[in-house]
Amino acid sequence: MSPAKVQPPQEKASVGGSSESTATLAEIARAAGVSAPTVSKVLNGRADVAPGTRTKVEELLLRHGYRRRRGASQQSQLIDLVFHELDSAWAMEVVRGVENVAREEGLSLVLSESAGRLTPGQTWVDGVLARRPAGVILVLSDLDAAQRAQLNSRAIPFVVVDPAGDPGDDIPSVGAANWQGGLAATRHLTGLGHRRIGVIGGPARMMCSRARLDGYRAALETSGLPMDSELVREGEFHHEDGYRAALELLRLPEPPTAVFAGNDLQALGVYEAARELGLRIPEDLSVVGFDDLPVTRWVGPPLTTVRQPLIEMAETAARLVLDLGRGRQPATTRVDLATSLVVRSSTAPPAATG
Repeated sequence: MSPAKVQPPQEKASVGGSSESTATLAEIARAAGVSAPTVSKVLNGRADVAPGTRTKVEELLLRHGYRRRRGASQQSQLIDLVFHELDSAWAMEVVRGVENVAREEGLSLVLSESAGRLTPGQTWVDGVLARRPAGVILVLSDLDAAQRAQLNSRAIPFVVVDPAGDPGDDIPSVGAANWQGGLAATRHLTGLGHRRIGVIGGPARMMCSRARLDGYRAALETSGLPMDSELVREGEFHHEDGYRAALELLRLPEPPTAVFAGNDLQALGVYEAARELGLRIPEDLSVVGFDDLPVTRWVGPPLTTVRQPLIEMAETAARLVLDLGRGRQPATTRVDLATSLVVRSSTAPPAATG
């Protein structure tokens, strides 16, 4: 995992200062059989500590419930923003939202990518401990219990954007109304008269994917339509997965007249598959995406999609993590922003009833 080139200020931990508890540090040092400065090195992510010593100190920090006091003097003027994947327009919308808040606050960003893993590696955690940022924002990612404990003990707040799984009530997170979005997309298609509606879901390990699929299912049920497993496909949130799944759906003996894609990139893959098979959008096939990325307004035809307020989600997460760092407790730890259907030119009644 390689963070962007940002040079954080070099700070030394102050044993006995206002930022840390002298008694607790001394107690942990005695239990670990090391000096208090060694404990401070571990706290600040310094590399010059033997792995066995580091592990022992971390275990004692957790056992003693050590937590560094919050204070502006401890923090660098940074926000750490980590993605499981950075190579998409979706990620750039999130970066733009966090940058909006960082600019207002006079802060800089450190961008990291966990190479597709939903939990970043320990090397990234060590870098965060050394940088001591004002806050950490994880996108479609999460931390394991040990990593959460490490950040908590250093009083480094973190927020998850669009969590992959259920983050739990104790983990601050910002997401979108994915179920409602899936419902609205599918109701739009049933309202146009479509009865065979294919769906391309995102990966089942992600909570947002399951919620969108559940919304699709609910819309079919309320319209009196059966859930046909033959019309359901799954893939990563990539163009290639949308293309592959759409080819499978459109080559069925009785293909769907409409497809609801799990995100806009998958929907663009559906466009490519339709062109390859000689199908016109929307005359032969209606397509709905999810996200409302800027490109959806310029493709031909412009894509009907569910708007997920990515920039607003990122701004909300950035303000939330900074508030936590300043000791302000939020009214709720889970924020879900509304989604809305944006109807453009990629949907129409099916040809048989048009």
